[in-house]
Amino acid sequence: MTSTDRPGRGSTYRPVALVLGSMLSLQFGAAIATHLFDEVGSAGASALRLGLAAVLLVAWARPPVRSWSPDHRRSVVLLGLAMAVMNFAFYEAVSRLPLGAAITIEFLGPLGLAVVLTRRPRDLVFVALALAGVAALGFGQQGSDAGALDPIGVAAALVAALFWAAYILAGSRLAATDAGLASLAGACTVAAVLVVPIGVAANGTDLLDGRVLLLGLGMAVLASVIPYSFELRALERMAKRTFSILVALEPAIGALVGAVLLDQHLGALSLTGIALVVAAGIGATATASPGQPPLLPDSA
Repeated sequence: MTSTDRPGRGSTYRPVALVLGSMLSLQFGAAIATHLFDEVGSAGASALRLGLAAVLLVAWARPPVRSWSPDHRRSVVLLGLAMAVMNFAFYEAVSRLPLGAAITIEFLGPLGLAVVLTRRPRDLVFVALALAGVAALGFGQQGSDAGALDPIGVAAALVAALFWAAYILAGSRLAATDAGLASLAGACTVAAVLVVPIGVAANGTDLLDGRVLLLGLGMAVLASVIPYSFELRALERMAKRTFSILVALEPAIGALVGAVLLDQHLGALSLTGIALVVAAGIGATATASPGQPPLLPDSA
């Protein structure tokens, strides 16, 4: 199975719906995470998110690790590594930067991947439109009284950007052979093994508090189990370039969820940014060729 969209209306729009559902769920999970930073910090929140997600997925899918081929195991490990660093670095960035700025910087990862993968000049128009919109959204959310961005936070967001691009590539590679929950459970377990010890070392028994565990469970389901499941299914049928541009909608969805759940103010610049990224996402989706060949080999 390739990473391209398959012919037909249903196969064109189904992966798009999965990506949009993934991003919406992810932002609700991020809203929950903001209530955990003061109690267990970014390391604790990352540990709860990935650790509980791994437990849920393994219990549900019971991955048959022994029957996997060596190549399949490598794909699972690569995806788990990308997930671990991406999540840990992003939560560290969010703990130090305004959410809009953190998402803006992190989006440089899939945006850069889209530039590298594109082979049609018109795709660069959507990439430029998305970049302009994400930048406007990020700066608009900071507010007029925001000071200089924390350099450690910026560095963490750049690391998250790099591994977001790696996640897209690793997820596409895994989806080409098996996009099932068993593979996702394996990748989440790898990520949890890397991140949970850091969270435990930083917070100890604070992670076992009832309220913290309850919030962590909701965050794990909304920010990991649902979005990663949806994205792997989408990457099974969607070209990596199209996915990379379409996720430009994520900062816009995050801003809207923040406005509803966190009472964050949206100024004119932020609204302009939302309009630009929505236009880029719609344009990328509407002009994608259902039968286009894969931009990279399946082993990429």
